[in-house]
Amino acid sequence: MKAVFNRIISSYLERRYQSVQHFMEHPLQTQLRTFNYLIGKAANTEWGRKYDYQSIKSRKDYQRNVPLSEYEDLEPYIKRMMNGSFNILWPGFVNWYAKSSGTTSSKSKFIPVPKENLRGCHIKGSWDVVTLLYKGRSDARVFERKNLVMGGSLSNYEENHMTTYGDISAIMLYNMPLIGRPFYTPDFRTALLPNWDEKIEKMVQICSRDQVTMFGGVPSWTIVLFRKILEATGKDNILEVWPEVQAYVHGGVGFEPYRSTFEQFIPSDDFTYLEVYNASEGYFAIQDDLQSNDLLLLLDNGVYYEFLPMSEFGQTNANTLLLEEVEIGVNYALVISTNAGLWRYMTGDTVKFTSTK
Repeated sequence: MKAVFNRIISSYLERRYQSVQHFMEHPLQTQLRTFNYLIGKAANTEWGRKYDYQSIKSRKDYQRNVPLSEYEDLEPYIKRMMNGSFNILWPGFVNWYAKSSGTTSSKSKFIPVPKENLRGCHIKGSWDVVTLLYKGRSDARVFERKNLVMGGSLSNYEENHMTTYGDISAIMLYNMPLIGRPFYTPDFRTALLPNWDEKIEKMVQICSRDQVTMFGGVPSWTIVLFRKILEATGKDNILEVWPEVQAYVHGGVGFEPYRSTFEQFIPSDDFTYLEVYNASEGYFAIQDDLQSNDLLLLLDNGVYYEFLPMSEFGQTNANTLLLEEVEIGVNYALVISTNAGLWRYMTGDTVKFTSTK
């Protein structure tokens, strides 16, 4: 029965790939549509009124009207949102926040995750991952066996118990679509445990008995789990525990320092490593060609992109470039506007284009 269901999902993902092809073939139109949606959606928020979004008729207007921002610029607005204020950076009340240490500061950051961002960026990005995995592996069995994602935990905000924050992976696990839940291991209570040592021990007990076909998570977290599993089972490698494992979805840090360790855990020539560029702020890119390390920029998931040449970084009147203006091989600071209410927000990451097609 599960094999039949996997074939049905595989057929659906083949059709879904057409939407990926569409934004690949029409990148500028896709980004313009995303831009217009975001500006229209936020026009009546406090931020939108402050910068007169109603008067913005073009992307160049937007660059002139709205300043570049960092977390410190948005933090006062976000704190008010966490305390229950409505219509500040994004319409309505936002009760989910992704806690991130970020790349530019050791201080914790709280990134809003409204339902449009959760469904239309993070969860949509996860579906894009599965779509591209099935495109690259016709024998993928994500919806036939179990899948494991190493995630964090969730907490209530002390000043307003209607607000919940935590690692973005934990938020996504808690809100996983029903279709994916039967194929996930461990149980959700275990996956979201706040005590790391307790979580690992229970995951070892549960996951070592399941047949896992795909797993994901930060490499360092995953290595800890694998070592514990091998210690508990007495096996020599993960293939002896999960003989049908097919793929690892990784991101967050550079993978090369960990590759040899994973190859020892999974000594197979028929194993797929799929890199993603996801963050608390959004799901930005996915490796779409398993033979290449380049990542495909996701252009239709509620993120509007600008690119700041590093030669202008830190300048008072720095000029960002639009997608059609970027050049191959140039280092750019990533600037995003999103369906999370981040406006011309500098993520602290840099990107370089290897192709403009």
